Amino acid sequence: MQEKVAHIIGKYHSDKGFLVPILQDVQKEFNYLPKEALTAVGTQLQVPLSRIYEVATFYRAFSLTPRGKHQLSLCVGTACHVRGAPMIQDGIERVLDIRAGQTTADLEFTFETVNCLGACALGPILVVDGEYQGQVTLSKANKLLKKLGKKVATDEED
Repeated sequence: MQEKVAHIIGKYHSDKGFLVPILQDVQKEFNYLPKEALTAVGTQLQVPLSRIYEVATFYRAFSLTPRGKHQLSLCVGTACHVRGAPMIQDGIERVLDIRAGQTTADLEFTFETVNCLGACALGPILVVDGEYQGQVTLSKANKLLKKLGKKVATDEED
């Protein structure tokens, strides 16, 4: 892990002014920010660990806990809500056997809800591994999960 962190920091010429992009790259490498990696960042950049954690906990994009290989974010803002987001949320939680904000035990899926993705006309919106899926229905969500390798017991109707 130390070597991977050193390589990432080297891309930024060990400039502590690039702490956020360095942490982004560390998270991309490990799929979250492991304590050991944060300690290595602090040591190599000569930045106190408390400052590293301050930055890592300030930005919602960073995760201090392991995240799934596949990331799903469902918009539950007003426009998406009235178009069925709660039903889609229930369906995804049932299929993955987790609640929003959690990661499956096998680290395959992390599911979260967000208040708005800024594409209200396309709601409900489900972001799957960074790709926006518009006008999602429960059936479409199940098909997306199947495509990612998740066994879906039944194809529920819209």
